[in-house]
Amino acid sequence: MKITASFTTGVTLAGCALADCGSSLRNIMYFDQYHLTTPTKDVTGGITHVITAFANSSLFVGATPGNYTPFMPLADVRALFDNGTKVGIAIGGWGDTEGFGAGAKTEETRKQYAINVAAMATSHGFDFVDVDWEYPGGNGPDYKQIPNANKTDEITTFPLFLQEIKDAISPKELSIAVPGLERDMIAFTQEQAPKIFAAVDFVNVMTYDLMSRRDNATLHHSDVAGSLASVERYLSLGLDASKINLGFAFYAKFFQTQPGVDCSATPVGCPIVLAELEDGSDAGTSGATTFEKSNVVLPVIPTNLTVTSDGSCGINTFNTCLGAPENATCCSQYGYCGSTAAHCGTGCQLGYGNCEGPSTATSFVAALANSTTDEENGGEWWWDAENELFWTFDTVELMQRKFDEIVAAKGLGGVMAWSLGEDSYDWSRIAAMNAGVKKLQATKKRSTKKRRAVGQKLHA
Repeated sequence: MKITASFTTGVTLAGCALADCGSSLRNIMYFDQYHLTTPTKDVTGGITHVITAFANSSLFVGATPGNYTPFMPLADVRALFDNGTKVGIAIGGWGDTEGFGAGAKTEETRKQYAINVAAMATSHGFDFVDVDWEYPGGNGPDYKQIPNANKTDEITTFPLFLQEIKDAISPKELSIAVPGLERDMIAFTQEQAPKIFAAVDFVNVMTYDLMSRRDNATLHHSDVAGSLASVERYLSLGLDASKINLGFAFYAKFFQTQPGVDCSATPVGCPIVLAELEDGSDAGTSGATTFEKSNVVLPVIPTNLTVTSDGSCGINTFNTCLGAPENATCCSQYGYCGSTAAHCGTGCQLGYGNCEGPSTATSFVAALANSTTDEENGGEWWWDAENELFWTFDTVELMQRKFDEIVAAKGLGGVMAWSLGEDSYDWSRIAAMNAGVKKLQATKKRSTKKRRAVGQKLHA
């Protein structure tokens, strides 16, 4: 399987060469409540920031905020990482925009929202706050129900909103997660972008999902070329390279291709089946698969399945959807019973209920074994001809290229990944991130030492 590799290639530096870029590189890991398998500290050593995810954005609206309860006690989170690793809280996430829109609306709502966020961060002992508004100005999952034209005020209120939060939580740091796709950068105008960047301490660029269900032809979802283009867009808007963290995805994506079309020749431009319905909902023909053991190793379906009582099903459960109420007989790729296209279509978990689309379990294992590297664009891909599925993901080797060709070359301030537990098959991607940061840090120290030596000679 093409999922592990050594991390030994040297690093070529350019620009400030990371010798004049100031503080140490950030090595940031999101830790979400849905993937709780954790590695030992010999794996997590070197991670500088952990972002626990998520707190709902609506909790902080109004004079009487809701209560947030961490999914894991912070003392337990801290125990997984080096002493001194900062632990933050991410607010929002995909599909959670309502609270942000309401909180950013007026000067009064912004101030109250910021006060509530600061109180929560202090009461729980978080070291910093991360705002994951996906996305100000529109293009979230509700863009068909609430058109982008109805959210234009968010373009001007977003930087004001961030500044209020930063002022309220100071001296704690404020970070934001931002889109990798240009079409989603609605709020990042030439006028507003500098205000956004001035309000935050660092920016997590989601240089993944560069192909989504809104596309109509195949692309890489996290390739080197696409990631570099994302970073360059933010740099062109005035974002200081030292504030940028390059994003890595610990998951693969798949898309069903058009029936009868041969997609074996190229990873770019092959037509896919409609992946998003007219109302903006998931058509059930695409999805994501993580690098967890239950996905990397072909799972054995238990023989003692019972009818679900809470709607959960699939891998890591003993629950079947067959016999569930309301005809919810299909087990979706995300482990929930239902009868929609998203439940019964591509990625449906065969063996835990009925399925209408191809199973991705065997296809993903085959993709790992047979994938090809697009050297020009820097993306890994495979087309499953039997099931007509296109797979796109990163390898450790491609992660290394990103360190060389983006992080080092552009003098970025760090890296980040979504998410910790999604790499739990062998932790190879976390190891690659840690090794990449360590190598750049060592090069930075050598360069600094050399410059000082030259300076001393010139002044002798």
